[in-house]
Amino acid sequence: MAYVDGFVLPVPRRNLPAYRRMARAAGRIWREHGALEFRECAGDDLKVKFGVSFARLARLRRGETAVFSWITYKSRAHRDAVNAKVMKDPRLARMMKSGKMPFDAKRMAYGGFRTLVAV
Repeated sequence: MAYVDGFVLPVPRRNLPAYRRMARAAGRIWREHGALEFRECAGDDLKVKFGVSFARLARLRRGETAVFSWITYKSRAHRDAVNAKVMKDPRLARMMKSGKMPFDAKRMAYGGFRTLVAV
C-alpha cells in the first residue's frame, strides 16, 4: 500500500498565485525524484458544522485560506529515498534560500501516513 506525506498550511489569499508557482516547481522536483503523485489544494468550503475545520486546525487569520497537500510514494522506504534526493536538489535549496515563502511555515502541520484503505 502507498505511503503519503500530508500537509495543511495557512496561505494568505493574495499569495496564492506565488504559492502555486512555488508548489508547481516543487512538485516537478518531487516527481523527477520518484514521487508518484503531488497535489496541492486550496480551501474552498471550510465552514463545516462538524469536527475541527481546516480553518481552525491551521489557525487561519483574516485573508488566509488553508492549503491541503499530499505527496504519494510506493512505501515509507521509497518516501525516505525520494526525500533524501529532493533535499539535496539545488533547485529546492534555491527556493528555500529566497526568504520569500508565501505561507507561514510555523503554522504548517505535516506528517507521514501509511495507507489504511484504498478503494
